[in-house]
Amino acid sequence: MTGGPQDVNVCVGPHGNSIQAANNSPMFSQTVEYALRAVVFLAQKSPAPQKTADIAVATQVPSAYLAKVLQGLKEKDIVLLQRGVGGGVSLALPPEELTILTVVNAVDPIKRINSCPLELKSHGVRLCALHRRMDNAMMEMERAFESTTLSELLEDPNPSVPLCDVSPRKRRKK
Repeated sequence: MTGGPQDVNVCVGPHGNSIQAANNSPMFSQTVEYALRAVVFLAQKSPAPQKTADIAVATQVPSAYLAKVLQGLKEKDIVLLQRGVGGGVSLALPPEELTILTVVNAVDPIKRINSCPLELKSHGVRLCALHRRMDNAMMEMERAFESTTLSELLEDPNPSVPLCDVSPRKRRKK
């Protein structure tokens, strides 16, 4: 452990609470959390462009940080940024086509365990039982995120809106 400030990776929920694994280590970077909040908000408002300031307020993400996150999402073709009158930020894909995994991997890809993290020569590329199970858990998370679109999040009957404390858009009839 280096313990320096650059190694701290805190995930903050919409009300200031940390989103952490059971062992209190962050599961996702703060940037991933903020990117997911932003795209969920944009999906709620899709296809209308939104002002960065409005996104920041609704998602409780600091404006300067959000601007950097949105720029990164633009570079990965997840959002469109338009300047000027009628401009703003919008999703580059319909919410029905954009998955959680696409957003996560654009910001901070899920890291799979491909070889022994301890670099034990006797293990080579074979993972021990512990690391195999950890990698399998990561694979299941990837599958779940890959099969979940933003549209599905918004259509979920849960009255709590994902990641944001905003009003849900009207549910579409199937």
